[in-house]
Amino acid sequence: MAGNLMLLSTSKLFGGRYLDFAFDTVTELLRGRERLVFVPYAIRDHAGYTASVRAAFEPAGIEVTGLNEVAVPADEVRRAEAVFIGGGNSFRLLRALQDRGLIEAIRQQVRAGVPYMGSSAGTNMACPSLRTTNDMPIVQPASFAALDLIPFQINPHYQDPEPGSRHMGETREERIAEFLEENDVPVLGLREGSWLRVTGDTAALGGVNGARLFCRGGSPAELSPGDDVSRLLATEARFDTAV
Repeated sequence: MAGNLMLLSTSKLFGGRYLDFAFDTVTELLRGRERLVFVPYAIRDHAGYTASVRAAFEPAGIEVTGLNEVAVPADEVRRAEAVFIGGGNSFRLLRALQDRGLIEAIRQQVRAGVPYMGSSAGTNMACPSLRTTNDMPIVQPASFAALDLIPFQINPHYQDPEPGSRHMGETREERIAEFLEENDVPVLGLREGSWLRVTGDTAALGGVNGARLFCRGGSPAELSPGDDVSRLLATEARFDTAV
């Protein structure tokens, strides 16, 4: 299920301010919308997180309501003109969405055409599963099933292998290869400063640093900003259901 989505690898680049590197595309996504519902559950300080997002959107004249500020978060989502899920820990975020009955509420809004924006963990949530997150499982969600707004996986903050590195831990590429050994679903490795823009049945890369596309049985493909990746929206994902 696609829709009107902007999925960012990160919300901030080194030396920059919150969302400034992508703000023109963000405001295009939100054109005609005056209110944004923000989901702050990926980090512990909900109030501080909401305040920083509110300050970032103030110059665009967009009013931000944090779900931490309302009595019934699912009802607020159902009234939303746009939804933004911020980054942090993906396991904590998914459990919070499950505990508050927000999975289906957000899906229904996106299905109805409400714009969805995610950064980092919020981008993980748009996938069928959180299995391609980089995060430590600091809490245990009821399941790994996420919002399923797109039919393929994204790995935010993707880092290329460093030639000559003496680090003996797995590279990001090796970890994605392990995922593909158990699951047959494409993984889009989004580098910092990049995002995926989905509009209906089209999808294209934006930003500055591009991405790598990993598929079972093939070599990784290099993708550049502006590349059309709409074919991924027709993916038939096959997950290991034993997990």
